[in-house]
Amino acid sequence: MLSIIVPAHDEAAQIGAVVAGLQRAGAGCGEPFEVLVVDDSSSDGTGALAAAAGARVVRCEVRQIAAARNVGARAARGDLFLFVDGDTFPDAALVRAALARLAAGAVGGGARARFDAAPWYGHLVMAVVTRALAWAGLCGGCFLYVRRDAFEAVGGFDERLFAAEEIALARALRTRGRFVVLRERVVTSGRKLRDLPLASHAALLLRLLRGGTRALHSRAGLEFWYGRRAS
Repeated sequence: MLSIIVPAHDEAAQIGAVVAGLQRAGAGCGEPFEVLVVDDSSSDGTGALAAAAGARVVRCEVRQIAAARNVGARAARGDLFLFVDGDTFPDAALVRAALARLAAGAVGGGARARFDAAPWYGHLVMAVVTRALAWAGLCGGCFLYVRRDAFEAVGGFDERLFAAEEIALARALRTRGRFVVLRERVVTSGRKLRDLPLASHAALLLRLLRGGTRALHSRAGLEFWYGRRAS
């Protein structure tokens, strides 16, 4: 069984569409599946909207992406996990490709991503980052698939990290077997680039360059992931 796990904080604007899309993608795979939304500290009705769209909803109050994903993994019923962000829209073909890699022996993997709509520099940065990650055998966190046994063997997502936890997980999984980054692309929202000024992105980059991984051990300064939703 495939458990599609969606961490979500204040995603009322689009969680219904995301869940509906995941229901279609799951149904198009011909395998048993569930859509599980982890409603992390939302105050805008995200959980109720997700449930109305057909998801099973688990509530938590951790306000951390890594921890919310781990909550979802513990609550999941499946032996295969697919982690999808609350603003990401994989189709059935992409989910089938992930399942095929797992059936062929991969422990996990991900996909390259593209924005639906973003400033020109956002598309450029996404293209460069996804190519660099794929070259390194890594991927972003908006679409990440993994066998449950491998996920549990490496301890799940590192809850010391408030961002880039998917990179740490991918590195850990690669010690246990093949981690396959699909050539197919998944569509994710470019809203963070649309909503935040360019100066904010530059400040984040400078913070990461100065602090390294230590800058990821606190929510402070990581508004790109934890800032108030504008859309």
